[in-house]
Amino acid sequence: MRAYYFDNEPTDQRLPHQSIPPKPVELSTLERIGLLHWHIPVDGYETKINAIAAERDYKNRDTINVTREGLGELYETKIKGFFQEHLHEDEEIRYILSGSGYFDVRETPSDAWIRIAVEAGDLLVLPAGIYHRFTLDTNDQLSALRLFKDEPKWTPLNRSEETDINPHRVSYLRTIGAAA
Repeated sequence: MRAYYFDNEPTDQRLPHQSIPPKPVELSTLERIGLLHWHIPVDGYETKINAIAAERDYKNRDTINVTREGLGELYETKIKGFFQEHLHEDEEIRYILSGSGYFDVRETPSDAWIRIAVEAGDLLVLPAGIYHRFTLDTNDQLSALRLFKDEPKWTPLNRSEETDINPHRVSYLRTIGAAA
C-alpha cells in the first residue's frame, strides 16, 4: 500500500495522479482518519484473514472481480459509479487477491483527497461514514475479498447535504475528533 495526496488533475481517473514533487501521506495520517491496513501475503492468507475477521466480528464474505472483460458493456458505467464520492453506513473491508487499484479517501478537516494504491496482499478497512471512491488502475483488473459484519450489502450514499448529516457520518466525525 502506498498513500499520497491526489493531484486533482482532470485526466483519466485510472492514472496515478501523483503530484510532482510527490506528497506522500504518513501511516499516522491514515490512522488519524480511521483507516486500518494490513499487508498479508496471498499465499496462505486464509488463516490471518480468518483471525482478523473473528477479532473484528466480520461474519460474511464474498469475492468481487472487476475487469473490463468480466463486466463487458457495463464496465465504463460501473467504474464511473465506483468513482462517485460516497459513504457507507458500514465499514468497507477489502482484501486484494489480485490486480491493483486506488481507493481515494477524504482527509478531514482539509477535505483533500488521499489516494491509496492497493495491490495483492493489501487489506484495507474504511470506517463507516468516511467519504471515499474507488477506481481500477490502468491494468483494468482487481479481484478482492469483501468482508461484512452482517449480511453482504454495498449501498453507496453519494455525497450531498443529506449525507453530511447522516448519523454514520456524524459518528465518524466525532470518532476522529472533528466537528460534526
